[in-house]
Amino acid sequence: MNDRSATAIASPNIALIKYWGNRDANLRIPANDSLSLTLSGLETKTTVRFLPDLERDSITINGQPASEQTQARMEGFLSHFRVSSLHAQIESESNFPIGAGAASSASGFSALALAASTAAGLQLTPRELSVLARMGSGSAARSVFGGAVRLYAGANSESSFAEQVFPSDYWPLVDLIAIVNPDHKSVGSTRGHALAETSPLQSARIADTPSRLQRVLKALEFHDFEALAEVCELDSNLMHAVMQTSTPPLLYWAPATVTIMQAVRRFRAKGEPVFYTIDAGPNVHCLTLPEAGSRIRSLIEQLPGTIDVLEAGIGEGAHLVP
Repeated sequence: MNDRSATAIASPNIALIKYWGNRDANLRIPANDSLSLTLSGLETKTTVRFLPDLERDSITINGQPASEQTQARMEGFLSHFRVSSLHAQIESESNFPIGAGAASSASGFSALALAASTAAGLQLTPRELSVLARMGSGSAARSVFGGAVRLYAGANSESSFAEQVFPSDYWPLVDLIAIVNPDHKSVGSTRGHALAETSPLQSARIADTPSRLQRVLKALEFHDFEALAEVCELDSNLMHAVMQTSTPPLLYWAPATVTIMQAVRRFRAKGEPVFYTIDAGPNVHCLTLPEAGSRIRSLIEQLPGTIDVLEAGIGEGAHLVP
């Protein structure tokens, strides 16, 4: 690493209390507080080099040139880290599907924020880094930290930051991500956030968020899995109800998504410790306890429409690597 290059790794997170909708779309200031678990085993590795001989930013993702839309989004984000007039060479790789509702933008922009700010010579506190990461992707603010992480909506950009509420080893939950479609979703989260206010349900969802968030914090504090399951499924369903009642409506679910949701509820009714939560995509996060992980994974793998199952624990936040 020299003064103008750095490499960082960050992991995606799974939101237990969802963030959907922005009060400020340009700064990505969320409409409500959210809370997530940073995942281990899944990661994005990003290298940023500010070079004198580039005429524009060079961006590759998983070995392929970035699309024009992604190029423009990342160039705008990089404006926060410019070293004089230098452009950046960015190489980013993820070991899980991107753009499919598995929070690839969270890991991507968290890693980019750390690598770019370091390469630019900035010395940011974790809170400051979370504020900048949020400007690239709201959920990226949470991936700056490990464990259970809360993102505050705040009154302005400086007060909309993330912080850790429980460390990664506090409760070793397991996330089994049932992949039913690994392809890039047709409507990205940025567009979805912009549509949230068109749903008549959004204001009610936001108004009740503080209550649900406190229920999750209490369930985490006391390791109350059943209470956690009930509120997290409720919160996920509320977010997707907003999506499905927006104008135009967003239906991210596939038939297999519903099959897995129904199966998970049946499993839990029979005493299995498992619940679902779904981000903006068709793939289903099934959270369980370590001692039940292999058993639940086998059950999910046998469900119709399950292509693959990714397994993650609770991991650490963004960090630099050589």
